[in-house]
Amino acid sequence: MTLPRFDQIRPKVEKHIREVKDFPKKGINFRDIMPLFGDPALVNELCVVIADHIRHTTGQIDSVAGLEARGFLFGPQVAIQLGVPFIPIRKQGKLPGSTINASYIKEYGEDRVEIQEGVIKNGDRVFLIDDLLATGGTLRAAADLVKKAGGQVAEAFVLIELSPLNGRSKLEDVNLTALISYDTA
Repeated sequence: MTLPRFDQIRPKVEKHIREVKDFPKKGINFRDIMPLFGDPALVNELCVVIADHIRHTTGQIDSVAGLEARGFLFGPQVAIQLGVPFIPIRKQGKLPGSTINASYIKEYGEDRVEIQEGVIKNGDRVFLIDDLLATGGTLRAAADLVKKAGGQVAEAFVLIELSPLNGRSKLEDVNLTALISYDTA
């Protein structure tokens, strides 16, 4: 379900997304969200809208987990709005102490994401946030990581979904919301 506030903020955010053709390699049309951060009031408004969405649609959550690196740009602000902890989901080897990990397949091999042990308690409802859903591997691994830690994914949110790459198919068991969906990759 899309709240009217998403409909109101979507065109404002879309104006700030820049398409960069043939980046990082030929044939890829990169969606650059960095110009959005030139408008701090809009970034704040977006995070408030996401938090309102959680309050009115997702319900009570215990934490917000953001995926490295761009999920870190929105996740802490949304967590602050909700008064819940922020959990960084990082690439393997970036967190000190004992960690829990999950793997996913990339274009040229396998990679892992991690969280610190104990940051998710049994039964915790976790809201996942990232900037982009492409093939779905990283977000799938993050959802698996939450479950492995004993939590449940209350919802996953992405700023941009590249529909032709069919990443949503890897997340059929996850309630997924995309603010903007592009029909071309």
